[in-house]
Amino acid sequence: MTREITSTIVSALLLSFACCEVNALTPPLHFKEDTVGFANMTVFEYENGIAHVRRGESAKQKRYMRRCFVLCRTTMQFKKFARFDPHAPPLNDLDLAERIRQVTRRAAWRDTLPENQRVVFPGYANFRELSMKRGYVLQRNIGYGWPTYWRLSNARTIFEPGVEYQERTREKLDAILNRGDLFVAFLTTLPHLRINHAVLVYAKKPGRSPDVDRYFVYDPNHPEGPRELTWSKSDRSFAYQKDWDFVGGSLRVYQVYGVWLQ
Repeated sequence: MTREITSTIVSALLLSFACCEVNALTPPLHFKEDTVGFANMTVFEYENGIAHVRRGESAKQKRYMRRCFVLCRTTMQFKKFARFDPHAPPLNDLDLAERIRQVTRRAAWRDTLPENQRVVFPGYANFRELSMKRGYVLQRNIGYGWPTYWRLSNARTIFEPGVEYQERTREKLDAILNRGDLFVAFLTTLPHLRINHAVLVYAKKPGRSPDVDRYFVYDPNHPEGPRELTWSKSDRSFAYQKDWDFVGGSLRVYQVYGVWLQ
């Protein structure tokens, strides 16, 4: 009898721990606290969304670039797997680098960790403060940009260019946001080269429109504030806002970092 009672208690405890793991939710993302404070620099110079080859001193400037996918993935990982303790002393560069790699080695699509299992970053109130004050350490420990060009899932831009795939993507986007998770979006106009870029969609804008759904976006090229992605029900297509690095208008969206090999 004692053995049966003990077994029941142990089973209940294990179940409760499992439920804690499964039920851990990704907290809402706050742009000024949870995104990177420095910019992903562009390879080209832009004027009204049109790319031009850099010349002169601009071409010689050392830039942190080709990291839009990396910064979106890292922002997602820090939101799900890290926490901050502003009251403790900050780490030295070596120890900080190891903590950063502990976060980025964990696949972005894995379940959000409970607070007591997250990697702790002492000395900073949030991810943005860390990225602003220790950006050089962060940049050197979150990965290179070139592997994103060789992701197997990039083939979808050729083999899944149709409207039906975009409709399924929009449905998946809404489902992910509704359960409180984050969605890294590959934006492209291939075979045209107006945009090939990654952003992090983190919330649906409040308010209802009969035809257009609007989404808040973290764009690594624009750390100063959120951008807007839209879905037109009548056109059955996504569009991205006009800015200095994009002419604006329709494009296709593909989810990345949602599952293995994506």
